[in-house]
Amino acid sequence: MTNTIADIEEADVILITGSNTTENHPVISSFVKRAVTRRGAKLIVVDPRRIKLAEFSEKWLRPNLGTDVAWLNGLMHVIIKEELYDKAFVEKRTEGFDALKAAVEKFTPEHVTEITGIPARDIVEAARIYAGAKAASILYCMGITQHTTGTDNVKSLANLAMLCGNIGIPGGGVNPLRGQNNVQGACDMGGLPNVFSGYQPVNDPGNISKMEKAWGVTGLSDKPGLTVTEMVPMAHKGEFKAMYIIGENPLVSDADLNHAEASFSQLDFLVVQDIFMTETAKTADVVLPSCCFAEKDGTFSNTERRVQRVRKAVEPPGDVWEDWRITAEIASRMGYDMGFENAEAVFAEIAMVTPSYGGITWERIDREGLHWPCPSTDHPGTPILHTETFPIGRGKFFPIAFIPPAEITDDEYPLYMTTGRVLYHYHTGTMTRKTEGLNERSPESFVEISKADAAKYDLKDGDRVKVASRRGEIEVVLSVSDKAVDGTVFIPFHFAEAAANRLTNSALDPVSKIPEFKVCAVKISKAA
Repeated sequence: MTNTIADIEEADVILITGSNTTENHPVISSFVKRAVTRRGAKLIVVDPRRIKLAEFSEKWLRPNLGTDVAWLNGLMHVIIKEELYDKAFVEKRTEGFDALKAAVEKFTPEHVTEITGIPARDIVEAARIYAGAKAASILYCMGITQHTTGTDNVKSLANLAMLCGNIGIPGGGVNPLRGQNNVQGACDMGGLPNVFSGYQPVNDPGNISKMEKAWGVTGLSDKPGLTVTEMVPMAHKGEFKAMYIIGENPLVSDADLNHAEASFSQLDFLVVQDIFMTETAKTADVVLPSCCFAEKDGTFSNTERRVQRVRKAVEPPGDVWEDWRITAEIASRMGYDMGFENAEAVFAEIAMVTPSYGGITWERIDREGLHWPCPSTDHPGTPILHTETFPIGRGKFFPIAFIPPAEITDDEYPLYMTTGRVLYHYHTGTMTRKTEGLNERSPESFVEISKADAAKYDLKDGDRVKVASRRGEIEVVLSVSDKAVDGTVFIPFHFAEAAANRLTNSALDPVSKIPEFKVCAVKISKAA
């Protein structure tokens, strides 16, 4: 997030897209609802489902799946045509405006309607509301990123924010809501194949030299590694032999799950490190039990870039170790002694080699976290990014063309399907589905469908149905819901026994390599 969570309440306008915030980020949604109900902020919700927050919105725009670039270009077309953009910000702090203007020229409200299904008047009204705000905050989540055009979608949101000067100010910003606890921290620590910690490129000679000196080694590779979505197909071909998975359950969460299962079966050696015996752990050659959050000391870096302490509250069961200790012990047995005595020592090294964490110490975050970048111990941290300038100097507008989703409907597969979460369960249900009360509230998978589509296919609420795509088939309960809109169904992905990801498309965004979880074509029929 460029801004903080609390800062959401400072916004005059909040644009939420690709996020069912009340169910996926219920705490953050409370900030949104307070901004609307207590401060009079205007809310624009853009979502293919009539989610709960639509009840609080000034405008709810319902786009066809996979058409985010089109409606975003449409908003910018109106804002530029009506000269509603922040001319001073654009002139002083950005470059590439003319190219952006040319790119959005053809995205008239009427043309956008043809692509997205959003009425032209709603495009115009939403554009005027967003551009008319002194400060407007954009919140988005995986409904924006999990597409073959996910990177383009995010760049388009950044274009919109810069166009209206909503960067570097209280109540503004482009604010991604992270999908899991410490996803931000994992990325910060180099949990990406092309960077060291703090997003320092692995192919930079200076970074290599610094890391070699810090770690007392030579010969670090300057070659970026592979993403998970590149590893799995290589395993299927026999080109990738072993995998070590920590805290992830890909045999429920990966797209095109039938193919993923076949790929994992080709591995020579699989290690899984986790707190429960997940579906993936059950297939592993070695399972390493690790501590949960309450059983260890350390830090989390949350969605707003705040680095916070977590403290051991209870003893772990049996012979269970902290994750850092397991990793360090494996390294030691392979001939390299990391030399850590505790989590504090690990964090001290993080600060030493990571400029954005350089001023964060165990003592400074004893009671309250700090937002990175925090380069020195006298630095207060950075709650709001880009207040004066961007890291590259001027912010760059990217002209983005609309590209349809990788898979479209046809006569055999006439419905679009999207996936997501429900309030009562989390990710692959590793923890929440072990909780009796949550299972009472949400006991099994379902497919959410509109009343009109249910009638069209002669289906009734509570029917058991088969949902099939070009990749697989599952059996679930039918839920006829006002949230659903005609032509699109929704299935949560928590339930391994009826995994939505047996249906999803593994087509990748060419830049981020994320699969297109949010769009695929399906058909529905009554189960036998």
